Amino acid sequence: MKKDKQLQIFKGITKNIFILGLVSLFNDLSSQMVFPLIPLFLTTVLGASAYVVGVVEGAAETTASLLKVLSGYWSDKIQKRKRFVLLGYFLSSITKPLFALANVWSFVLFIRVIERIGKGLRVAPRDALVAESCHESVRGKAYGFHRAMDGIGSVLGALLAFLLLPIFGYHNIFLFAFVPSIIAVFAILFIQEKKSPAKIETKDAAIKLRFKELPTNLRLFIIVSSIFALGHFGYAFLLLRAQNIGLADNMAILLYALFYFVYTICIIPFGVLSDKIGRKPVLIMGYLVFAVTSIGLIFTSNIYAILLFFVTYGIFYAMIDGVQRAFVVDLAPKHLKATSLGIFHAAIGLVALPGGFIAGLLWDKISPESTFAYGFALSIISMGLFIFVKDKTKIVNLNNR
Repeated sequence: MKKDKQLQIFKGITKNIFILGLVSLFNDLSSQMVFPLIPLFLTTVLGASAYVVGVVEGAAETTASLLKVLSGYWSDKIQKRKRFVLLGYFLSSITKPLFALANVWSFVLFIRVIERIGKGLRVAPRDALVAESCHESVRGKAYGFHRAMDGIGSVLGALLAFLLLPIFGYHNIFLFAFVPSIIAVFAILFIQEKKSPAKIETKDAAIKLRFKELPTNLRLFIIVSSIFALGHFGYAFLLLRAQNIGLADNMAILLYALFYFVYTICIIPFGVLSDKIGRKPVLIMGYLVFAVTSIGLIFTSNIYAILLFFVTYGIFYAMIDGVQRAFVVDLAPKHLKATSLGIFHAAIGLVALPGGFIAGLLWDKISPESTFAYGFALSIISMGLFIFVKDKTKIVNLNNR
């Protein structure tokens, strides 16, 4: 009976999806040895402010945003995914050790931007490859599995950062992070991609890059997601909050590992749930959990409360991370999956800089509580706007019965 349940969990998970999961596992093992340390490294070692943390995180995502559109569009045009995935992961891997050379925050910003360019190259083609490697009836599960593997790597990476930081310090951890990231690059060589019969006509290619040419429902979803992302302050400010109430750097990282552990065990069930009841209800519930977390962070003042809200943040992130990718593919034209994913990721990335700027400015100029109040307000607005977005998941499932 137990074996049957295990087989059911992995039903529909193809070889390509499994390999892509391993790639994300090793890459995120590397990344999460580095990225949760960056806000702490900036503030404790380089003496930067919360405002700088917001600018660094926001600018990195925003700079890569246009590449997400272009790589998605070009991937659709030539019907190739693997080469973009390979180049993107390779570029990200070679930047990790460079953080060890940083002695001013501007150099951290520069390296962070280069690393995010690698992400910009790979994300949309990779997400399209996931969609093309599974049946549409298990699309939520497939994205959930991929993001869960990513989460496992994140937990392991954060735990290694927690264990190694007191022993080796920031700089040596940045150097060691190169090893798992280059393993991820080699794993990509085993992916097999199938050329889709769908093609973009050359004369229409430029038109398809225009936002207004996307289906109305998809445009509405991207707008709502972007408004929410403008107030999504991200894990960097949770780490700063933990530090703000007196936790040591290595303890803050341990809480970060807890967040990713919760995310990892929850994301596949939420992906499966979205296959059954639709993406929209799951995403709205995710926005609601984020709103509750934001309110909680306003009033938290001890380790037990911050522990609880790292858990709820993990649940929130599991509810939206894979499901929103599956929703974009649901709403996108079949021949423009990567282009649509690229535009979606780009829109989210483009609001990251003003979002990070506002969150950091509120933290420095008013109070940490104002940052979380801002996130709460935009999550409520996004939930209200979501009523105008239609969910096609139920129709897809009915057609497959």
